[in-house]
Amino acid sequence: MLLATALVAGSFLASEKLAGIVNPFSLTLLRFAGASLLLLPVILYNPKWRKKVLSTLPRAIIISFFYAAFFIGFFESLNTTTALNTGTLFTLVPLVTALLCIIAFRESISSRQIIAYLLGIMGTTWVIFGGQLTLLLSFSLNKGDFIFMAAIFFMCSYSVAMKLLYRNDDMIVLVFCTLIGGSFWMVLALLITGQSLQWEMIQGDSVLHMAYLIIGATLATVYLYQVTTVALGPSRVNAYIYLNPAFVALLLLLIDGVSIPIAIIPGILSSVMVTMVLQRNKLNEAPVKQT
Repeated sequence: MLLATALVAGSFLASEKLAGIVNPFSLTLLRFAGASLLLLPVILYNPKWRKKVLSTLPRAIIISFFYAAFFIGFFESLNTTTALNTGTLFTLVPLVTALLCIIAFRESISSRQIIAYLLGIMGTTWVIFGGQLTLLLSFSLNKGDFIFMAAIFFMCSYSVAMKLLYRNDDMIVLVFCTLIGGSFWMVLALLITGQSLQWEMIQGDSVLHMAYLIIGATLATVYLYQVTTVALGPSRVNAYIYLNPAFVALLLLLIDGVSIPIAIIPGILSSVMVTMVLQRNKLNEAPVKQT
């Protein structure tokens, strides 16, 4: 999960470089389709995996629907809200996931965990706002924020669906089918919105950034998230979201030489501590056996 979190943090940097070049629906389709094509020879080479594709695909299409719906809601929300607002609201994902797990898996949630979730939200929000209290106090909700909150529900449902629909699958087959399903939903979104692919616009350094999104931020992370969600459960996995801002700040320091402001250090430390607490609270859960 630490590796997956680092890869996702890197995707923020790569996506920033591609912003404005290709429409977001087409960009997401390219991520899904490119990752699917990379896995295709591996699936075709193994007869056992090849035979399981058709039986796995229906469940994977349901799983991928929630993942694709998150991206659609995210992109739609950005028409009327800001990246700062969405980044702040995204800190609700662990808490919402925990609440959904109460319904789906009859998990319990203690008052200590609720306090930890709230502290995690406060810590990551502090990092997102750069430790500037005036910006934090000026935060307000608009139409786009409510759309993004619906997108958050789909992201949480994606995690829950992964564990609910897991049937001792070969994980590589499930990942491949999920990527195929995601491609289907993004093609449908493009047809409904009438937007063009624009893939020819990706040139020069943009090709490298796109390659990272396909390999690191899509293929690798979808695999890592599905493996860990089945083994650890949605609540523990999504708790790592609190570390995202810290990883982004660290990568900016290592790659672009952007210093980490002293003001956000308390938020980073708070997010790390909360993530550790939430992992310890779930250690007694029995993992799901995998084949």
